[in-house]
Amino acid sequence: MGEPEPQPGPEGGSAGRRFTWEQIAARTGRGQPPQPRWLVIHRKVYDISHFHRRHPGGARVISHYAGQDATDPFTAFHLDKALVRKYMNSLLIGELAPDQPSFEPSKNKLLVEDFRELRTTVERLGLLKPNYLFFALHLFHILLMDIAAWLTLWYFGSSLVPFLFCALLLGTVQAQAGWLQHDFGHLSVFSKSKWNHVVHKFVIGHLKLGMKKKKFMPYNYQHKYFFIIGPPALVPLYFQWYIFYFAVQRKQWVDLAWMLSFYIRFFFSYSPLLGVKGLLGLFLLVRFIESNWFVWVTQMNHIPMHIDYDNNMDWFSTQLQATCNVQQSLFNDWFSGHLNFQIEHHLFPTMPRHNYWKVAPLVKSMCAKHGIEYQCKPLFTAFADIVYSLKDSGELWLDAYLHK
Repeated sequence: MGEPEPQPGPEGGSAGRRFTWEQIAARTGRGQPPQPRWLVIHRKVYDISHFHRRHPGGARVISHYAGQDATDPFTAFHLDKALVRKYMNSLLIGELAPDQPSFEPSKNKLLVEDFRELRTTVERLGLLKPNYLFFALHLFHILLMDIAAWLTLWYFGSSLVPFLFCALLLGTVQAQAGWLQHDFGHLSVFSKSKWNHVVHKFVIGHLKLGMKKKKFMPYNYQHKYFFIIGPPALVPLYFQWYIFYFAVQRKQWVDLAWMLSFYIRFFFSYSPLLGVKGLLGLFLLVRFIESNWFVWVTQMNHIPMHIDYDNNMDWFSTQLQATCNVQQSLFNDWFSGHLNFQIEHHLFPTMPRHNYWKVAPLVKSMCAKHGIEYQCKPLFTAFADIVYSLKDSGELWLDAYLHK
């Protein structure tokens, strides 16, 4: 027996067609020959078979939801939904049949509805609205440390102690600027996407700036050599050339100009004080500090978690399974750029980070209601879990390598 054909609605035409979840689940873009890619948003069915390559957020992100209900991720990631829907009209091919539920029957109906109610509560409480003073002060403290770093060498000279203190300040500037550009990248500062993108280019380009695994690498020892070649090599050796390569390849000339402005400013600020060799040494030391900071903070919420193939789970459960939190404190908030609230950040990616602590109790309450674990650990426990996780995955690799 063949698959039932989509049913036309009363108004006729392609946008009036009615679909079942069985039909939608078959349009994932996978298989040979490649299948169409459909997804559902608020019961409307969209064909993204060609559009996914032009999706501003990337083809992989939107293709992940092909064959599924994408209502919750769509709501989470888009600020101006009315504007986005105008562009989506050309992709609309129909909607769910009246007898079909609003999301896949396999998903937990009560959990999905509770999360959507939580989202409504978050919007009503104004937790998606930014505090501009918070971000202004954060930018000010970055600029202040940047100036203090230069003044340290200018006033005290280039002996070892001032040199190291300057590097520490500049490394902190780079890390904190990284968290700030992350805010703009997630559209959580301004209400208009355009302004977030404009300031994002300035912060990531002017204020700052894993590779594929090789099968012959001894991954069963990766928890040991991670300290030596992991974070230290990531930013100085990989990102430095790759960001320029990426900008030229994509012809992103504005981004390239902003990045060059950083290096020009750095050269003319510090070469008169240190000379070329001292300048290079300072640059590498700053990148060493920044890369360690970046890697340990960004991986402490993810590497230790159990990440599996897509099982088409609901948005809430997926995020709770993929990440964990680190305990709140003034230092942890500042040190991690509030990414110690990674659960809340995943659930509400456009929420300004200064509001994570406000929504956290609501998320915990929902987890308790549905029997979902809400993981929160001390900072150094989170760091240690990175190493334990690398050790475990390395042993799995070794077992697979020896028995392949």
